[in-house]
Amino acid sequence: MNLQDELNKTQGFQNLALLANQVVEGFISGLHKSPFHGFSAEFAEHKIYNQGESTRHIDWKLYAKTDKYYTKKFDEETNLRCHLIIDNSASMHYPKVDKQQLGSLNKIGYASLAAACVMNILKKQRDAVGLSVYSSEYEYYAPEKGGERHHQMLLDQLSQISVNESSSSTDTYKYLHEIAENLKRRSLVFLFTDMFQADKHEDELFEALRHLKYNKHDVVLFHVHDSNTEVNFDFDNRPTKFVDVESGEHINLYADNVKDAYREAVKTYFDRLRLRSGQYRIKYMPVNIQQDFNVVLTTFLLERQLFK
Repeated sequence: MNLQDELNKTQGFQNLALLANQVVEGFISGLHKSPFHGFSAEFAEHKIYNQGESTRHIDWKLYAKTDKYYTKKFDEETNLRCHLIIDNSASMHYPKVDKQQLGSLNKIGYASLAAACVMNILKKQRDAVGLSVYSSEYEYYAPEKGGERHHQMLLDQLSQISVNESSSSTDTYKYLHEIAENLKRRSLVFLFTDMFQADKHEDELFEALRHLKYNKHDVVLFHVHDSNTEVNFDFDNRPTKFVDVESGEHINLYADNVKDAYREAVKTYFDRLRLRSGQYRIKYMPVNIQQDFNVVLTTFLLERQLFK
């Protein structure tokens, strides 16, 4: 399956649900070489059999397919609650693209499609999903629910933020505290952000993430970035004007003059985020918008199995 062709058929992000389904199907079809061998929608109602459990509920038909033991779940075991949080500040709309399409997504486009893909699996598994979007304000909140109308409402919101440019900065930590107060029941929380913020706010950000952890939520921080330019600083070595999309401040320089120092600073920053996340038992996952969605979807499957 050529995902770019599928995107063209669905007219870009105008049919986000169909595109997300195509991405998820492509991902699942490749799992036969992974620890998730045999994963499909039917696994929504199964869990791995543990030695010592009753064999009464083993699904022998599934054993014949996979050569592994799975037991059927009961309704109360399938009700995962997942809350997706998306940073919609101006920096998330980098790089500038004429149209969101696979192979040419900016950070907000990647985050929106990744969230839609996670929602696709949650829907198959009859799990509840909610959504929060923030920039300079708390733009959107929907509590965790299931159902077709609810999913379509969230998909519409994801489609809108991926095409409507933002010109604002944000203080992520402020809205994470609000979200922590909004989530009334324990949930799996996925945060998609590029982590562009003032240095002085890093401590506040991790305090807000700790607020979510204190409330018993499992938290995954997806650090969305464009590896080519934001990590490797791959620009032509000619006089270039670099503009901060949130503050408007700019600087003129030759890229090669600062590339080595820049790369080292970015590596140090990523390492620090990974270390601090580990200290607070927050899963830190850098995701490069130049790559596919396998990191996000594999992380979701792993976290769902661990969520108890």
